Amino acid sequence: MPTPTEPAVNDVLARKLGLSEQEWQAATRLLDGRKPTYPELGVLGVLWSEARSGKSSRVHLDHLPSGSPRVLDTPGPNTGAVDLGDGWAAICAMTAGDRAGGLDPCQGAAGCLDRTVSQVFALGARPLANLNALRFGGLDAPLTRELAQGVSAGLGSYGNCLGIPMLGGDVGFDPCRDGTLRTGTFTVGVRRLRPDSPTGGGGKLIYVGARTAPTAGGEGLQPPPPADPFTGKLLLEACLEVLQTGSVLAIQALGPAGLAGAAWDLAARTGSGVEYQLDQIPMAEEGMTPFELMRSTSPGRMLLEARPGSEPELQRILHKWGLAAIVVGEATESRRWRGLWYGQQVVDLPLTALAPALDPPQARPAYLDQAGPLPLPEDLRPEEVDGQLRLLLASPACAGRGWFYGQYDGTVRGNTLLHQGEADAGLIRVEGTTKALALTCDGNSRLAWLDPFWGAAHAVAEACRNLACVGAEPIGLTHCLAYGGPEQPEAVWVLAQTVLGLRQACLALEVPVLGGDVSADSATGAIHPDALVAALGLIEDCTPTGAGKPYCGSGFKAAGHGIFLLGECRDELGGSEFLRQRLGRVSGPCPELRLDEEFRLQACVREGIRMGLIRSAHDTSEGGLLVAVLESAFNGNLGCRLELMGQGLRLDALLFGESAGRIVVTVEPEDEASLARLAGAHRVPLQKLGVTGGTRVVVAVDSTVVVDTGADALRRLHGSALETALQGR
Repeated sequence: MPTPTEPAVNDVLARKLGLSEQEWQAATRLLDGRKPTYPELGVLGVLWSEARSGKSSRVHLDHLPSGSPRVLDTPGPNTGAVDLGDGWAAICAMTAGDRAGGLDPCQGAAGCLDRTVSQVFALGARPLANLNALRFGGLDAPLTRELAQGVSAGLGSYGNCLGIPMLGGDVGFDPCRDGTLRTGTFTVGVRRLRPDSPTGGGGKLIYVGARTAPTAGGEGLQPPPPADPFTGKLLLEACLEVLQTGSVLAIQALGPAGLAGAAWDLAARTGSGVEYQLDQIPMAEEGMTPFELMRSTSPGRMLLEARPGSEPELQRILHKWGLAAIVVGEATESRRWRGLWYGQQVVDLPLTALAPALDPPQARPAYLDQAGPLPLPEDLRPEEVDGQLRLLLASPACAGRGWFYGQYDGTVRGNTLLHQGEADAGLIRVEGTTKALALTCDGNSRLAWLDPFWGAAHAVAEACRNLACVGAEPIGLTHCLAYGGPEQPEAVWVLAQTVLGLRQACLALEVPVLGGDVSADSATGAIHPDALVAALGLIEDCTPTGAGKPYCGSGFKAAGHGIFLLGECRDELGGSEFLRQRLGRVSGPCPELRLDEEFRLQACVREGIRMGLIRSAHDTSEGGLLVAVLESAFNGNLGCRLELMGQGLRLDALLFGESAGRIVVTVEPEDEASLARLAGAHRVPLQKLGVTGGTRVVVAVDSTVVVDTGADALRRLHGSALETALQGR
């Protein structure tokens, strides 16, 4: 009989909690014909949800390449680990959150960052740096300004309080997202490799951290629970200390799946069963039920299994940090998940209760037939170039992100080598070594919408290209994919194509997939699919030598340096911001992506940076060639003079087309011949564009001047456009 606080358990309630009719029947079979209790149904609703189980996406994600001599095993799909050599490992985690953040963007963003940070330190790694990936509606939408201010405040306050630098990120605006928000975070940490990890068995389960607060429980939209950065900082330091004792058999963050998911993961990792005294869990409110306790997603909580007899030692350390540390259960040999409530068993599930993998039907979306190429507009006339350049520099896609960067601390702890806005990727030293890690996050939603396969491949290529622009070798990447629900055949097709695109690019560029996160929500069907990629790169020795630093930023370093393009311009405008402005809509096809040429280009740039030849490097992406050159000029506080050859291309495609596989570099005059030899050795096209210096930007195409204006005026336009819009000036 249900208690007054529990509804009757039936198939209607099961569907309300996210279980299908087939899953309801599977639940009763799992329990030998009896109905699940209300708390058991709550646990299964979490474990069998699409977000938690990936039951519809696993069949596709299993195709992603994860093999590499560097890759280390880690629990959970959202975390990954790579061997850095010399006894060091890097741990990374990536996650993203949608609609709840739109209700409270500040707390939603802080909670998202809390999850990736806690996933990293739960694996014994000290968090080293963060990235973010933000997706908003159109810049002129009523809520965009409020959402942007809230998200940046949440990320800044939480990350700054923890003392973890934010090295950069990726920001996108699209009218299809008006009134909504998507927040992604990526965290990387480092630890010493441990030759032998403790194994579980018979230990006590200790609940650590904040009290459990009631949350939405999966029904309706509710504001996310607040993430307290001070509790997060205490948890970080305390967990790293207890892990050094060797007495922790397993540790798990109570993340978005709550106690239901964390307890399951803990038992699966140790190969044992678990039994909880649910009434012993610290509660933020009186009268909380087992159902609420197990499904709560409130942050600032960890669960660990202690080696038998070590509980007092671990509790002493945790109490020293001002944290609650309460024994709430124990590991058993039962291979079952059991929960007691004041002595009464309310949960008894076998650890075999895994959601069955699904392979939903697929159908190519009809919108792709309308998203194809439209007739191109008339080519730009030379006298129109200056005005079009100014439109692009001030556009949401291309405007400077300085307003966002100003909300975050990118240099805390003093190990940052390149931070937000200084380079195509953030770069941070691994303290106590000569190594440095590079981080970048990329994804072009226009390309993902035009062609899911090639849009995903472009995201991987751009991420690895950005790593190359600071001199780093790609050693792994993670992803956050957002699509409609699995009940939509068109959404499943898009996801399948996206995964295939990721796979092809990762294989071609020899970078393994370390983990990822997939959001499948039917409520987002009207929003374009999104493929975000966060990539991790390594510089083995970042120590400066006589030739200079073995890394570089994107800004011009001095006047008189030669400006060169590695790669080639093609006569294509598909998917570009320029074409969207001219036609009023996104139009295809995607730019051509030649992965073999991309591989050679990146190797060439890395070698040139290591040799000390290349003084700055910046890839061409949104806005095209001219915007990329000017961004490098702005970062170096210099002007430039460009003498471009038309090469038979349309003028707009030459200047503003977004062809892939191109990097703008600068070298000192005496190194130009060496750069030519290096490019020839890698079979990479090379073209001199001009020279750095002066106070003006002068651009000539086939000897016809198309831009001649003050560099400071363009720099101010580019740097202030986004801030002006977001601050309502």
